Amino acid sequence: MGVMAAPAIPAVDEDVDVDRRVDPAPPWQTVVWDDPVNLMSYVTHVFREYFGLPRADAERLMLAVHNQGHAVVSEGAREQMELHAQAMHDYGLWATVRQAPK
Repeated sequence: MGVMAAPAIPAVDEDVDVDRRVDPAPPWQTVVWDDPVNLMSYVTHVFREYFGLPRADAERLMLAVHNQGHAVVSEGAREQMELHAQAMHDYGLWATVRQAPK
């Protein structure tokens, strides 16, 4: 048996800009949409109960849903946003998942 050679150490490329950052992919969003069925008080209740939001934040989001047709209620990893959308469906709300705009 011979002596094992040490692994080669890669040469440092001095032309590489180590401070340059790659932009990560935009996060995903759970969007709740307006519907003609659910009362505003119920939507506020869902946001407070499921997301644990204070009343003022839940009402602000509910008013965005009502007045603008939709609101982003959560942002993060795709899998988590899909769970949130499914939970909104379980409450009877219309929700979708989308990638956040850049």
